[in-house]
Amino acid sequence: MKIMIVDDCQTTRKLLGHYLKSRGYSVVFAENGLDALEKLGADTVNLILTDLNMPYMDGMELIKTLRSDPNLSDIPILMVTTENDEIERKKAYSNGANGYLVKPVTGDAIAQNIKDIIKQIFTKGGIQHG
Repeated sequence: MKIMIVDDCQTTRKLLGHYLKSRGYSVVFAENGLDALEKLGADTVNLILTDLNMPYMDGMELIKTLRSDPNLSDIPILMVTTENDEIERKKAYSNGANGYLVKPVTGDAIAQNIKDIIKQIFTKGGIQHG
């Protein structure tokens, strides 16, 4: 399973990448939403972890853009952010996020959220391909 980590902080990307690689996932990195979209054009990923606050294109814009693209709309998205705000959380879910984690996060919390999201998708009948 390949996971894209979208975060403008290099330290955060490295840390999240380490968590995921240590659990057997392969990882692709992007520095912001625009970088992520460019890389998604060339690479297939199974899940995206995205920060909220980033330059050029933030996490909300990235989610909206992905959900409106028929080729990318099925990719599960977990928002990982410092924003511990109920309004931001609700906005993320209403825009199409599958999960919302507040930093600092542990490897276990991320792994559990990924498992929960995958379980939700398979419970709903799997990912639909058009």
